[in-house]
Amino acid sequence: MKSKAIFAGLMAAITVGGSLLIPVGASAQRSLAEQSHRRQQKKNEWRNLAIGGGALTALGLLKHDSTLTAIGAVGGLYSLDRYEKDRKSQSRIDHARAAAYSRSSYTRNGHRYERRIVTRHGKRYYQYVRR
Repeated sequence: MKSKAIFAGLMAAITVGGSLLIPVGASAQRSLAEQSHRRQQKKNEWRNLAIGGGALTALGLLKHDSTLTAIGAVGGLYSLDRYEKDRKSQSRIDHARAAAYSRSSYTRNGHRYERRIVTRHGKRYYQYVRR
């Protein structure tokens, strides 16, 4: 009986410990291109929610329902605010990405890296190579 309890406790500890480590690995910093893509997705979601809030406001006005109108207006305005914040954030990310790749070389930890153009599947990319 005691060994079953120890085994169950050990399995629970492994499960909980493993689930706690997953967010640590998932929170690793994404590349600037991935951040920009994710920001574009979120921006599109907020735009669609703002459109929905506007439609709800219009429906509330047509039905003479002040509650529906207020909820639609508040939701639409909040979504527009978040859309604008995401738009500015994406612009900052895109500028940072452009600044990072505009340099022909950089030095990190005493090693010099030079920018090279690489062609993969018919597309051209930049890659920094250690010299």
